[in-house]
Amino acid sequence: MPLNAPKLNAKLNALNHSVLRQKFRFPQPLPQLPLLAVLVVPFLLQIFTAVGLVGYFSFRNGQKAINDLANQLQREVSARVDQHLDSYLALPHQINQINLNAIKQGMLDLYDLDNSGRYFWKQAQIFKQFGFIGYALEDNTNSGAWRWPQGHNAAIIYHPGGSLKDYTYEADQDGNRKKLLHVTDFYAPAGNSYVEAVKAGKALWTRIYTLDEFEGYIAAAANVPIYDANQKLIGVLGIDLFLTEISAFLQQIQVSPTGRVFIMERDGMLIGNSSSQPTYRVENGKTHRLRATDSDDPLIRATASYLQQQFNGFQQIQSPQQLTFEFNQDRQFVEVSPWQDEYGIDWLVAVVVPESDFMAQINANTRTTITLCLVALAVATVLGIYTSRWIARTILRLGTASQAITAGNLNQQVQPSVIREVNSLAQSFNQMASQLQASFLALEQVNTELEDRVEARTAALTATLEELRRTQAQMVQSEKMSALGQMVAGVAHEINNPVNFIHGNVDHAQAYAEELLHLLQLYQHHYPKPVREIQTALDAADLEFIEQDFTQLLHSMQLGSQRISDIVQSLRSFSKLDEAGVKSIDLHEGIDTALLLLQHRLKPQPGRCKIQVIRDYQQLPLVECYPGQINQVFMNILNNAIDALEEAIYIESLIEPVIKIRTVASENEFVKIYISDNGIGINPAIVPRLFDPFFTTKPVGKGTGIGLSISYQIVTETHHGSLECNSEVGQGAEFVITIPTHYNTAREGSK
Repeated sequence: MPLNAPKLNAKLNALNHSVLRQKFRFPQPLPQLPLLAVLVVPFLLQIFTAVGLVGYFSFRNGQKAINDLANQLQREVSARVDQHLDSYLALPHQINQINLNAIKQGMLDLYDLDNSGRYFWKQAQIFKQFGFIGYALEDNTNSGAWRWPQGHNAAIIYHPGGSLKDYTYEADQDGNRKKLLHVTDFYAPAGNSYVEAVKAGKALWTRIYTLDEFEGYIAAAANVPIYDANQKLIGVLGIDLFLTEISAFLQQIQVSPTGRVFIMERDGMLIGNSSSQPTYRVENGKTHRLRATDSDDPLIRATASYLQQQFNGFQQIQSPQQLTFEFNQDRQFVEVSPWQDEYGIDWLVAVVVPESDFMAQINANTRTTITLCLVALAVATVLGIYTSRWIARTILRLGTASQAITAGNLNQQVQPSVIREVNSLAQSFNQMASQLQASFLALEQVNTELEDRVEARTAALTATLEELRRTQAQMVQSEKMSALGQMVAGVAHEINNPVNFIHGNVDHAQAYAEELLHLLQLYQHHYPKPVREIQTALDAADLEFIEQDFTQLLHSMQLGSQRISDIVQSLRSFSKLDEAGVKSIDLHEGIDTALLLLQHRLKPQPGRCKIQVIRDYQQLPLVECYPGQINQVFMNILNNAIDALEEAIYIESLIEPVIKIRTVASENEFVKIYISDNGIGINPAIVPRLFDPFFTTKPVGKGTGIGLSISYQIVTETHHGSLECNSEVGQGAEFVITIPTHYNTAREGSK
């Protein structure tokens, strides 16, 4: 409805006069208060209250900040220690496994002491943290390399089988025995490490020990038994890992000026600490390990004693604990957490931070804050008195003008003041009439703005609905993949047990068959002319064919069961699609798993030949990522490549379909995976839309258009990498996946 401006203006003027009369109508006289008291006293009360509250909350927030900072610092230090222990203590078992594989593949002859000595000497040259690396056999044959903490180069151990003499030689630069250093009597099969490894039948940490001959030699022994193809014991591989390197690492961690980090066994024996005090004592030339409660560092000793008393022994600590206790009249923040591995280690990692390391600066800041607040209080008092007297002179003029406006005289003019606020108030009175007219214009402008906002909100809602639709589709896809992973894991588990039974017994069946055939051959040799009934049965059974075909049949069964085991393993890896947490993985294993699961599509099909897969793998570091999500990316891109090749075969009669996979490690801590095909290619005009949700070039029913969109989101948003497509029509397509090797570094960089 159009506005009637004259009538509306008249009504507004009447309303304005009424409001002004109500607003400026003076009430009944109240007790008179001086302006000085009205302005200064409330102001002083506010400042005094603010000073008190600031001081109180400053102290309380300081206390809370200390607790939060100490807890955060302890968690960060514990995480760094856990990460270092994970890598440092996993290395010996990884090297043992490499050497065990070399033995099984015939690359390392255990009875060739010269070559084996050079082999382990070279490994000792690389891994300075190994005190010993080598092996011992059942006949007391020994070979390996020694290193001790005094800085000597690695020496070669030479111990022929059947002898008690253990010879230690100095080695030249090529690892050849050069000079005999010393000879000792040694029988390895009777040693504790050898016996424990054989008894366990698997890789484990056997013991932590010292050597009296070498001061400060403290090492943990990582051993694994060696078996031949018939599971007969051959000997034991072993590596001694220096534990003094753990203390060197802990000393590099800046906990706090007087904070400490230490690691101990469940019996309280120290493994390492961040102080300058060693974890051992030397008495009469012999090295003796210390308990944490006997440490020369007072804070470590007090913390260990408190934990032992608090939990009635270290064995009761089964989960991370955050505690506080008093030491030297200072509160100490303690976090102790268990650290375990699959090879038998069960240690405790303790981080202790004194409150005084943080409190001194906070107390100084609190005192400074309170002092400044008191100074501000004094200054505010003086300024308040002066300001109140100055303002009083102008208030009277404003009062006269207000009474005139209350009477309805809107033309009343208030004289300007040197005080900006009072002058602004005067101008407000003078401009009130003109502002009422401007209000009508403002109403029309607001109406227009409201319409614009409605349109903008409608567009935003449309975009939100589209985003919701995309998110819903991604959630449905994720649920499908999760359900598929659970189903696949269940099927793989059910298949794995009988397959393992078959696969594990084929070797025995083959051995039994060979013995029976050998027995039959001996019988035929010594009794070439059996009775007629036996001869008739032999002729009917075609024994010669059975002898040839039976072993081949068992070999085929072995290959088939192994093939099923490989497929089951791949299904297990693929079933971990919803596995939580970032892990370090080998990307090649993920690619190979996806290829194995797609093997049925790569094989020859009716109407087309086999799709050839060419792998060009470079050496890649382990990549920190979400394994299930990365496997899903590989599966989506390889599936698209196979679809493209099948379309090319159907349209252009492609003779040799090929998928090429190439991996490259970049210098800036990124890895690249190139997956290309020689299909019909993609029109460059639609390449920018490939990663849009629900965009697809496939026929209806063959694709949803969310596979590449989800893959793009996994690579770019979740892993902070990139996913690109390079293609021309008729030249095939190439997808380039770029992923950072360190997930946390990439995530912080993206922030």
